[in-house]
Amino acid sequence: MTDQLAVARFTTDRAGEIVERASAHLAHAAADDGRISIAKLDSHQVLAYDLAHAASALEGCRVMVRYGEHGEIESLLARAFVADAVFQLASAVLARDSVWGVETDTLDDALPFVAMHRSPQFLETLSEHLDAHGTGPTHLDDDLELARETFHRFAEDRIRPVAEHVHRTNSDIPESVIQGLAELGGFGLSVPEVYGGSASGSESEALAMVVATEELSWGSLGVGGSLITRPEILTRALLAGGTEEQRRRFLPLIASGERMVGVMVTDPDFGSDFAGITTTATPVEGGWRVNGVKTWATFAGRAELLMLLARTDPDRGAAHRGLSLFVVEKDACPGHAFSLDQPGGGRIEGRAIDTLGYRGMHSFEVSFADWLVPAENLVGGDAGLGKGFYLQMEGFENGRLQTAARAVGLMQAAFDAALGYARERVVFGRPVGDYQLTRVKLARMAALIQAGRQLSYDVAGRMGRDEGTLAASIA
Repeated sequence: MTDQLAVARFTTDRAGEIVERASAHLAHAAADDGRISIAKLDSHQVLAYDLAHAASALEGCRVMVRYGEHGEIESLLARAFVADAVFQLASAVLARDSVWGVETDTLDDALPFVAMHRSPQFLETLSEHLDAHGTGPTHLDDDLELARETFHRFAEDRIRPVAEHVHRTNSDIPESVIQGLAELGGFGLSVPEVYGGSASGSESEALAMVVATEELSWGSLGVGGSLITRPEILTRALLAGGTEEQRRRFLPLIASGERMVGVMVTDPDFGSDFAGITTTATPVEGGWRVNGVKTWATFAGRAELLMLLARTDPDRGAAHRGLSLFVVEKDACPGHAFSLDQPGGGRIEGRAIDTLGYRGMHSFEVSFADWLVPAENLVGGDAGLGKGFYLQMEGFENGRLQTAARAVGLMQAAFDAALGYARERVVFGRPVGDYQLTRVKLARMAALIQAGRQLSYDVAGRMGRDEGTLAASIA
């Protein structure tokens, strides 16, 4: 086992050479006067895309080699993942070596390892452990394992019984789920204890959030998986740049679940191009008048607190430096549409966007017409002017990591369903799970899932040490 892990580590290093050379090649091709030119980079989008995937998989390989040192099933999963990832890299480079700027023979001495550990025989050997070990041990400490079991039970007992109904009817998340999660402390995982949450400043806080998010997503991506993400994003922004008065005012309400949170950063037609945001906040007596439209505003109907990114500098040339962050307070509005009026003539209207999945929280398109936001709701006060982009990015770092955890939870749910079906479904006198193709597919699923999980855990640890910004995007 140890010898094979050593070869897995060597194979990972060889793949790393490919990624490093290709990265240098791309940087040179996109360079303009010593800096990366976005325009030039855009002319190499295919390489950039493939390279981003390869670099992410390579990070997963490094984490999985360390995971493989724990035992036999861990080693099998690690070797399967490394072989799969290097095979995908070799496939991407094949006949595109000039595009990547690499030599095709760099991986030659790694191919025997790949061949051995992608073989049906090896993957069948791995599949023999799935009934007993599933996708493999997590190796969490006792406290985190207890947290995992607690959120798993909640997902099984409270989320799964309502998940299909919510999806089929596109209905709201039941208040019983929201209240139950509040009682578990799910909304206060990142809120410091001094503001009513459970965060104590330890390095394991981000990992606890990942564990909770994965288990809630296992129950249902729409009903459970994203419920704690929006409160997390606003919490991080307030901790990064809010005034002490704002923290004491909003964070206890978030931690207790008394106020739900929605996030509004995207303008129609601009997506992640925050510099193009046109929604404006104009200073008036008593606060700011907001005008414009936001889209993909998840949970904007039910939420009582909306984190809004708006342009406060009328000079469009200021780009992202002209944006500020606000906390917009409103009544909770169930259903797929809402309209609220202020005494002074302001109005906010929202309409849910139809989605194929991810139902329950509803993503809205929301229009503001002269909606007055009190001056004290500008995050950071006067010191927060022009810092909205940076503050929302503070929140989004953890949000990206939670995206990875949600994916792992959803994949685990799919794996559990597939494994159960393979045991029960009989075809031509044999369970589907007895056939080689099924066994190999399940084995590969297990390796990919555990790699995603362990990478998320690893990145959470780095974020606890303020080191994981890029790694969160990789995960």
